[in-house]
Amino acid sequence: MCGIVGYIGKRDVAPLLLEGLQRLEYRGYDSAGIAIHAAGKTGGLKTAKAKGRVRELESKLPKRFAGTVGVAHTRWATHGAPNDVNAHPHQDADGKVAIVHNGIIDNAAALRTRLSAEGVTFESDTDSEVLAHLIGRSPAATLEEKVREALRLIEGTYGIAVLHADFPDRIVAARNGSPVVLGIGEKEMFVSSDVAALVSHTRQVVTLDDGEMATLKADDYRTYTTEGSRTSASPTTVEWEAESYDMGGHDTYMHKEICEQPDAVDRVLRGRIDDRFSTVHLGGLNLDAREARGVRRVKILGCGSAYHTGLIGAQLIEELARIPADAEPASEFRYRNAVVDPDTLYIAVSQSGETYDTLAAVQELKRKGARVLGVVNVVGSAIARETDGGVYVHAGPEVCVVSTKCFTNTAVAFALLALHLGRIRDLSVADGKRIIAGLRKLPEQIAEVLRGEEEIKKLAGLYADAKSMMFIGRVRGYPVAREASLKLKEVSYVHAEAYPASELKHGPLALIEPEVPTVAVLPDDDLLEKNRATLEEIKARSGRILAVAHREQEKADHTIVVPRNEVELDPILMGIPLQLLAYHSALALGRDIDKPRNLAKSVTVE
Repeated sequence: MCGIVGYIGKRDVAPLLLEGLQRLEYRGYDSAGIAIHAAGKTGGLKTAKAKGRVRELESKLPKRFAGTVGVAHTRWATHGAPNDVNAHPHQDADGKVAIVHNGIIDNAAALRTRLSAEGVTFESDTDSEVLAHLIGRSPAATLEEKVREALRLIEGTYGIAVLHADFPDRIVAARNGSPVVLGIGEKEMFVSSDVAALVSHTRQVVTLDDGEMATLKADDYRTYTTEGSRTSASPTTVEWEAESYDMGGHDTYMHKEICEQPDAVDRVLRGRIDDRFSTVHLGGLNLDAREARGVRRVKILGCGSAYHTGLIGAQLIEELARIPADAEPASEFRYRNAVVDPDTLYIAVSQSGETYDTLAAVQELKRKGARVLGVVNVVGSAIARETDGGVYVHAGPEVCVVSTKCFTNTAVAFALLALHLGRIRDLSVADGKRIIAGLRKLPEQIAEVLRGEEEIKKLAGLYADAKSMMFIGRVRGYPVAREASLKLKEVSYVHAEAYPASELKHGPLALIEPEVPTVAVLPDDDLLEKNRATLEEIKARSGRILAVAHREQEKADHTIVVPRNEVELDPILMGIPLQLLAYHSALALGRDIDKPRNLAKSVTVE
């Protein structure tokens, strides 16, 4: 969840690293730091670190901080409070080693105890400092072997980049469970935890696999395993331009990404619809018709918003393909020794494709012989490489910590997958045409919802002062309620709970009062009258109600009217206004929308 960037070449390194950190700040923003091989006769390593945002680090850089090799880091704290001392890079006792680290060293406490007994004095409270001392104390002749010896003692996850004063011509990087990407330039090389820091300089990248290391020199790179065997990693071209990571005239990335959804949904549909057979082409599934017909159950795994899209996906697969399906948090699945059924198709969902809990679940499933597909946004990510096939959601870069356009595109990708499986099985041509027509309407209908932003902004002003909010929905509406509740909590810090509407009378009605408004998701389906009865129960207890529905609801205090699509696809549209509600609630409360407290993008630690 931290951001790493490094450079070796001929350019002045500090401005390049600061620019990279600013692009990676969404991955962690409680402290930042930089280390360089200093230019001039004295040489050696120089470091600067600061609590807070990258701008705080920039203001603290010494005037003479020149060099052409360096690494930098922006932090999301796991071990040790956010402060200058705990900020990366960390150094060894002699100041010859500087490392930046993303991940968690599980046996850090035991290693600290051992090193302390050997006379090492620790400066920070972090697990990462252990690595700097292990590398610094290694008697090996090369930096590569020093790093390799240190990593042999480590248990846990890491993405690292290492400088050493005695080896000013190289950066050594390594990966196990946390992403590391090399950027291949013209007589210059980059290393980062995310392509966002690289695309303004190069679109040629190499993604390290777990257990892989790399040595970067200005005019060359090589990759090899932690055991020393050479690997043959060839560069690939990044899909997105640098401009995709800019704010594009919006005040926040969240607002930009909400507004990008019509185009994003158009991308996930483009080239995939097959009108001749009323189905879709999903060539990356690597699942032929015979294998698809052999699937007896579908299990979807994800975390946070990815899990919520999995709930929508499970309903779509059951409705359209008539295959039993359910979704479960990957963070729970990986620990509960689940029964792995050979007739079950497992689907891992992740925006970044690097979410550690989900990746660990995939690896456990693969170890047990399961067939696993991925639904991810980032091409070439770890989950994309580990799975047997899958669907890219093509949402484009999502920089805001809270997910909006990727959530929507993932839900659409599940609609495509459900249609594909359904047409292989028993879904009729007529129903296939109906779903395709609905999918094609989505971009314009999303745009129609976005045109009502000013009205939603006014409603957010009326509800932003609530001490808590309840979100409810039945069947298709319930996953939408769950995601909307999460969005409000993440970005506005207003406490919110989501329940199935049918469960209110089994306990949560005790919370209803005028200060606890309810957001009710009411698609115009065969459960509408039952949902209206729930609104009656809330009004009888003086509760305020904001409805998201296909027509005005007389029992609601306010209604956000959403255009109607096919009933199976309605949940995709009904989530859009609730993203705007969360955004404008946070805006009204003065929150730091793109960088909510205690959170970061791409959760690559447990």
